[in-house]
Amino acid sequence: MLTTLITVATVVVSFLCFQNGQLFDRLSLRPYRMVHHGEWYRLLTHGFVHADWVHLFVNMFTFWSFGEYIERVFSYMGFGGWAFLVLYFGGMVAASVADVVRYREVSAYASIGASGAVSAVLFSAIFLNPWDKILLFAIVPIPGIVFGVLYLAYCQYMARRGGDNINHSAHFYGAIFGFIFPALLNPRLVQLFLSHF
Repeated sequence: MLTTLITVATVVVSFLCFQNGQLFDRLSLRPYRMVHHGEWYRLLTHGFVHADWVHLFVNMFTFWSFGEYIERVFSYMGFGGWAFLVLYFGGMVAASVADVVRYREVSAYASIGASGAVSAVLFSAIFLNPWDKILLFAIVPIPGIVFGVLYLAYCQYMARRGGDNINHSAHFYGAIFGFIFPALLNPRLVQLFLSHF
């Protein structure tokens, strides 16, 4: 249910921002404005804004693919919807902190998209079921834990290389947050994770 609500809200807000550049600018992550003008709401609103339909589709398809699973698992473990919301929006914030610090004096810097939050949801799923298959390049099925290691290595490599207008650091930090989040909810899940190996 929460996966559906977040997906619908993200599609609607992204569509409105496609049509309205001022709204796009007002909701995007702009560290300079956050630090110097107190616009901290951008830590959350930027996750509802996307660059184009492809960006939006990839993020929401991935989120939909794993979000409902995480909602069911969290419910089964006795956590309410609050845990899912903390995972999603906590991942969004965790993915953004490094950028806020790094670009706080760069007035032109902006970042958008739900990738950090989506990475958090994906990596919580990997933590909870590390051998479940994930499709690499949407074609090749590989164990989630293998995908996770490759994904983190790729994010680090691309963040250092740069030049493609994708915030790979946000993907990385969101993923790390999502991976540890289930253990924060219930430390005994660490033993369950280790039992898979």
